[in-house]
Amino acid sequence: MPDANTHIEGAHVVDLAHDRDAITALIEQILGVAEQNGFGGSAAFAIRLAIEEAITNAFEHGHKGLSDDLTIRVEHRIEPGVFEFAVEDQGPGFQPSALPDPTLLENLSKPSGRGVMLMKAYMSEVSFNAQGNRVKMRYIAPSA
Repeated sequence: MPDANTHIEGAHVVDLAHDRDAITALIEQILGVAEQNGFGGSAAFAIRLAIEEAITNAFEHGHKGLSDDLTIRVEHRIEPGVFEFAVEDQGPGFQPSALPDPTLLENLSKPSGRGVMLMKAYMSEVSFNAQGNRVKMRYIAPSA
């Protein structure tokens, strides 16, 4: 459930099944809208990477051990110079602060934490709801 940190007013909302073709189609649709609004090149790369990581994390980690039929919610909104999106799963959530730093030597071989690290590296802002099952990201164009 969105909270003050993860709510996106006026967002386009899609409930997405764990279906590779549907995921790819939605990502391409979102990127098309982003590109129509001036988010090309490195911005499009950053947005794609963050969306793919958030969706993958929602299905692979958020829904781990749950029914394959559960959907995730993807929301997005564009305003001049700002692209916002959120991904919410139906799982119990997690504490982002508890993720081990994947850049530390002792964690280099561990598979967890890299997706969140990449989202934080490529997005202007990344925030999680209190439950830890919803992430909101903002990409702010450098000239905005």
